[in-house]
Amino acid sequence: MKKFFLLAATACCFLNADAQTTPKWINNVKLSGYGITQYQYTSRKDAKANSFNLRMARISLDGKVLNDWYWKAQIQFNGNTSTLGASPRVVDLFAEWQKYDFFRVKVGQFKNPFTFENPMHPVKQGFMGYAQVVTKLAGFNDRAGAHPSNGRDIGVQFQGDFLKNSKGRNLLHYQIGVFNGQGINMKDVDQQKNIIGGIWVMPVEGLRLGWFGWRGSYARKGTWTENDKKVEGLRKLQQRRYAFSAEYVANDWTFRSEYIHSTGYGFEKTMTNTNDATATNCNLSKNGDQAQGVYALMIAPVIKNKLYAKARYDMYQPSKGAEKQCTQYEIGLNYKFNKNIQLTTEYAYIHDKALPEPNYSVIDAQLSFQF
Repeated sequence: MKKFFLLAATACCFLNADAQTTPKWINNVKLSGYGITQYQYTSRKDAKANSFNLRMARISLDGKVLNDWYWKAQIQFNGNTSTLGASPRVVDLFAEWQKYDFFRVKVGQFKNPFTFENPMHPVKQGFMGYAQVVTKLAGFNDRAGAHPSNGRDIGVQFQGDFLKNSKGRNLLHYQIGVFNGQGINMKDVDQQKNIIGGIWVMPVEGLRLGWFGWRGSYARKGTWTENDKKVEGLRKLQQRRYAFSAEYVANDWTFRSEYIHSTGYGFEKTMTNTNDATATNCNLSKNGDQAQGVYALMIAPVIKNKLYAKARYDMYQPSKGAEKQCTQYEIGLNYKFNKNIQLTTEYAYIHDKALPEPNYSVIDAQLSFQF
């Protein structure tokens, strides 16, 4: 941690130094970051809340080496967490060879190449959080039971854009990667890698139509009960997922919708700390081996590049059928003070069938700033 800040400070010093005495590669180093503060009210029975929160802050260093190599290191801080030991943590640490647009290679820790929404910047995503199905099936708070990983994993990825039209715009993008399958900052456990990838076409400017696939596993070493007997060892849960995605962004309007389906069991408890009981609890969740969800959103300019109205339909089924389905209906306004400061507000009506009292409301306001 101290080393990261020392590196950041050193980079800043170099950036301000005389260009004639500074190595050329140092001039490419950039220090950046952002923070998100939040107010949220929820009327959920037996879990009412009314609080200001520190949602997150991130600091990153990135740059280029020898023109063809891009690198990035990013850490995240969270406020109001139940265990401060989970913050700060490394979220990104990778290098990417970018010599050719049609073939790039990325190695390290970075976003899973799954769905359009997963790789989006939290500030630019537009709503109080990522859609439920993305959160549960792309590696944020994954239904399999992995620790919160911000949609990321460790591995290697190949990607590129090609098939240019007469105007020089690429019509096709592909990305495929091989990952540990255990989430951020964790080594592989079962020696089975996750293969995750996608392809999308861009037939007209601003439109993307994509298809994604995920095949792999999530595993733990520990104990579980099976046929009334205690079992100890390695338990591997296969994961099979696919997604269909569509997005249209033009003239300051945004439309996006994605459907994701998952086959594969999850563990009973989400891992929160490698040193506590959740790390070795290998009992299965009662949600079974099926999950799916869909969302559809619109962000419309009221005042171009300044004020936006928004709406989102967000549905997730954590098990087969609709018995535990949670549906969110959201509306709100976003206001950009300038390119670096934004206020987002929204109201959400939530119908969660898994709760004794399924209906409740959430009011959320977030102020984000970037540097």
